[in-house]
Amino acid sequence: MPGENLSRDEARERAALLSVEGYEVALDLRSAVGESGAEQRTFRSVTTIRFRCATPGASTFADLVAPSVTSVTLNGRALDPSAVFDGARIALEGLAEENVLVVDAQCAYSRTGEGMHRFVDPEDGEVYLYTQYEPADARRVFANFEQPDLKAPYRFEVTAPEGWTVWSNGAEESRDGGVWRFAPTRPISTYITCVVAGPYHYVTDTYRRGDLEIPLGAMCRKGLARHFDADDVFRVTKQGLDFFHEAFDYPYPFGKYDQAFVPEYNLGAMENPGLVTFREEYIYRGKVTRAAYERRANVVLHEMAHMWFGDLVTMKWWDDLWLKESFADFMGTFSMVEATRFEDGWITFANNRKAWAYRADQLPSTHPVTADIRDLEDAKLNFDGITYAKGASVLKQLVAYAGREAFLEGSRRYFTRHAYGNTTLGDLLAVLEETSGRDMKAWSRSWLETSGVNVLTPVVTYDGTGDRVAELVVEQDGAEARPHRAVVGLYRLDGGRLVRYARAETDITGTRTAVTELAGAERPALVLVNDEDLTYCKVRFDEDSLATLRAHLGDITDPLARALCWSALWNMTRDALMPARDFVEVVLAFAGRESDIGVLQMLHVWVRTALTHYAAPQWRGTGGRLVARAALRELRSAEPGSEHQLTWARFFASVAATDEDFAFLQGLLAGTETVDGLDVDQELRWALLEPLAAHGRADESVIGAELARDDTASGKRHQVRCLAARPSAAVKAQAWAQVVESDKLSNALVEATITGFAQPSQRELLAPYAEKYFAAIERVWAERSIQIGMDVVRGLFPALQDRPETLEATDAWLAAHEGAAPALRRLVLEARDDLARALRAQECDANA
Repeated sequence: MPGENLSRDEARERAALLSVEGYEVALDLRSAVGESGAEQRTFRSVTTIRFRCATPGASTFADLVAPSVTSVTLNGRALDPSAVFDGARIALEGLAEENVLVVDAQCAYSRTGEGMHRFVDPEDGEVYLYTQYEPADARRVFANFEQPDLKAPYRFEVTAPEGWTVWSNGAEESRDGGVWRFAPTRPISTYITCVVAGPYHYVTDTYRRGDLEIPLGAMCRKGLARHFDADDVFRVTKQGLDFFHEAFDYPYPFGKYDQAFVPEYNLGAMENPGLVTFREEYIYRGKVTRAAYERRANVVLHEMAHMWFGDLVTMKWWDDLWLKESFADFMGTFSMVEATRFEDGWITFANNRKAWAYRADQLPSTHPVTADIRDLEDAKLNFDGITYAKGASVLKQLVAYAGREAFLEGSRRYFTRHAYGNTTLGDLLAVLEETSGRDMKAWSRSWLETSGVNVLTPVVTYDGTGDRVAELVVEQDGAEARPHRAVVGLYRLDGGRLVRYARAETDITGTRTAVTELAGAERPALVLVNDEDLTYCKVRFDEDSLATLRAHLGDITDPLARALCWSALWNMTRDALMPARDFVEVVLAFAGRESDIGVLQMLHVWVRTALTHYAAPQWRGTGGRLVARAALRELRSAEPGSEHQLTWARFFASVAATDEDFAFLQGLLAGTETVDGLDVDQELRWALLEPLAAHGRADESVIGAELARDDTASGKRHQVRCLAARPSAAVKAQAWAQVVESDKLSNALVEATITGFAQPSQRELLAPYAEKYFAAIERVWAERSIQIGMDVVRGLFPALQDRPETLEATDAWLAAHEGAAPALRRLVLEARDDLARALRAQECDANA
């Protein structure tokens, strides 16, 4: 749509011209439900914006994406909607020094998770609404100036159906029948305003600290209420508020603290001040592991950190997205480890979050942490592993470099100096230089303003006897040499355990750095660079260390060191330096001894990826059977009722490969097979059913019977995924048409259909869709919402057609579509890189 993709230059011009004094937004949501409960497509939105213009007589525009505009009034003068509104912008000419704009529009409910999302619960027919805007979808709900640096107070009024409850950022001020009025907010950006409305189940509590009292609330759909462990959510919330008040010495500034778990959510969560929204999958319908609760706690604390980094102080434009996301990602783990029961959170960070960062930093679309964001499409794609996980890793390095207290004191000064304002990189560097005494500009040039990941490799020479280290050098390559504050650990075998007996914390600079502190040390069995995970880098091993890991990785006593070694071996596999079958062999040898459940779950993901994409085609069948056999063995030997048992059960289902395997899964579902202590609850039932569907062992009637057992919104998503997974040409054609040729499915069901469609066991069945993919993606990108466009382009890329011909077809599309939308080309380039990496890894594995 013309004008929908706001550019950075346009935003700068408008910010120089305007200052916004306040918004009054009135929404009438009664159309969300009708007498018959049928879907209603639009709602009324009336917005009043009071703003100043630095150059009277100038022209600008307001943002609004809506089917129709009823009236536009500027300073009491009625404008012709058909003349000033093009579907995305409202032209405003002849501005005064002080202006009042009133826009009365019909806005559309969303089925894609963008704007005002409308969800009908299939279980009871109830309708639920919530908003999601980042980076720029508030304009789908009310007229505004949609950019982060035009902050203003907001006052919302919502007319809702009878029996509903409504929440917004501000506290409820009054209620008159179905009309809900909310207190004005502090100055905030458009993208973090929020409305949640519907018959939600709502639980309350209170946080107290000295004289400070913060009302707490948590909500979910009525159908999930019996599963909602709100007490644990409140426990983590209070622990987080304690931590951040202590660390930041700046009271939580937004009054109440509601947390809404909402259906069909595109993100993990969103930091709307006073009303944080989360995907409802964080409410667990069955038994899950400690890692799942840790993940939820991390997300709760990530969003809480945003109340300061992002909401109180906001970046001027999306170039500095890292100013909120990198900090929130780092502070989420930092606060979780220090304030909650999840004291091993840095292990998950090292093994999981950094894996995301390393992958993103090796793609052709990699970028500096401070990115070049030209427009809103760029911004949408920049919520990636660089902005989140690499940025957080760099901040972890910064804390080691500058010191914890200097970092926290810099944060305190930053909040005080820029409260309710907008900042850039230079504003943060200024306070950190004050508190640390370090040259933050040089640090920034190395870590924030360059892209790529360094590789650190130890080179060890020994004395004449071979018993002592003569010299230990760390070589740095793979990207521009950076300063690393890192620990080098030496490990030896001691009574069957691999333990650290020497360490040196040192600054690694340039391409070769001698670690003089370790000269003369006893000969190690393992040299681990970046022990304790202080810096951001990929780690390699010398030959002796690699041999030790092949034989003794499971004997490393320290769980963080063990996780770092697993991560390093996986990076070697991705980089085609270790054959996939060798990686699988090490996992099968030692995964059963892995104590950290999050690391174990990550190993399972990596093994499936190795088998699906990196193993030589001629070994996949053999490797798959080996993995399935090992998984079943570990399932049977795991402690009854343990989270390890549950994890191995899910993994076994995902890699089941033989008739015997599938018969066992069918038996578990039917109750004719049991594993002592394993509770086959409803969520596990769906996990067992999907591979049966994908291998033709469960037809539509079986899947339908399972839905009858679980006729809920969650059950519907599982059913759709299982139906699309069936090995039938007709099924694949139907799934493709539902996603690519139609826009009737919601975002959640599009995701479920795509996941079911692309089954590794169905390469030949999916082969015809490679050509169809390249013929369709430009049209899909142009016609569908950016969220659905991203889901289709990423999810349906023919990655399973991992042959040189597919790479050639990808290159041909890229060459023929140089003028395609840059964001679309970026997605295809990223998928191409993954495909090329898979082909290199397969060649490595074939030559093993």
